[in-house]
Amino acid sequence: MTEMTYKKHAHWRDYLELTKPRVVLLLLLTALVGIALASPVWVGWQIVVPAMIGIGLMSGSAAAVNHLVDRHIDAKMARTLRRPLPSGALSPRHVLSFAAVIGLLGFVVLALWVNMLTAWLTFASLIGYAIVYTMYLKRATPQNIVIGGLAGAAPPLLGWTAVTNEIHPHAILLVMIVFTWTPPHFWALAVHRAKDYAKAEIPMLPVTHGIEFTKTLILLYTILLAIICLLPYIVGMSGIIYLIGSSILSVWFLGYAWKLKFAPTKTTAYKMFTFSIWHLMVLFVLLLVDHYAVTPALPLVR
Repeated sequence: MTEMTYKKHAHWRDYLELTKPRVVLLLLLTALVGIALASPVWVGWQIVVPAMIGIGLMSGSAAAVNHLVDRHIDAKMARTLRRPLPSGALSPRHVLSFAAVIGLLGFVVLALWVNMLTAWLTFASLIGYAIVYTMYLKRATPQNIVIGGLAGAAPPLLGWTAVTNEIHPHAILLVMIVFTWTPPHFWALAVHRAKDYAKAEIPMLPVTHGIEFTKTLILLYTILLAIICLLPYIVGMSGIIYLIGSSILSVWFLGYAWKLKFAPTKTTAYKMFTFSIWHLMVLFVLLLVDHYAVTPALPLVR
């Protein structure tokens, strides 16, 4: 495929797809909750806007690098073969340039208008996902998503440090929620797409240890997640609104994990994967609603 062909087929939507916008939006929601919970009062737009832009741009950059590195794998999998690189819509050089530009821009925004701690932590998260996970862990170990999931769990911490310029145990607790949620979320998809991962020679857990073993771990991680989701209430970060809502979500998620292990159908794994996205989104919305239900509407003075 020639460079002229790449240019002919390039479209702004292809560049948008490189950033994995739906994933980034979910990450930005968790970052926004980190921002909100870091302060007992409303946080001013002077912090929220540049923090969200900077974190969003650098998350999009990491996603674009993931597209670049995984382009040969993506071409072998039905779920990903229509992505911009394997489909020929964009060239590797254009993707690398795009990732570098938006990544640098995001770092500059955080460094100039937020703080250096947040800028460097976001950069570390980018390296963790784009380099450590995508280039090494994904191809090296069936525990890839567990270890590499830490990078994707960072946005609540980044939001918190954007406000306080310090790392707080409550921010780490938010990270723990996303970190523990990641394995059952991705492994449910891996069970559904096990043949694709085997064809692409990616050592995902269902490929290396079998689907039944993976289902067992999914159930165990979902139980652990349910316990960790109680901690914000236990330590006083949140109140009764969050407790009731998160408990319902946990029981629902556990129901999917139990069914996947003991009474699955052909669609159970994919339905659990889809529900897991809604689970995390609603969980963090509950944290936000609970926080502001008892928070005075006062601006944050920076």
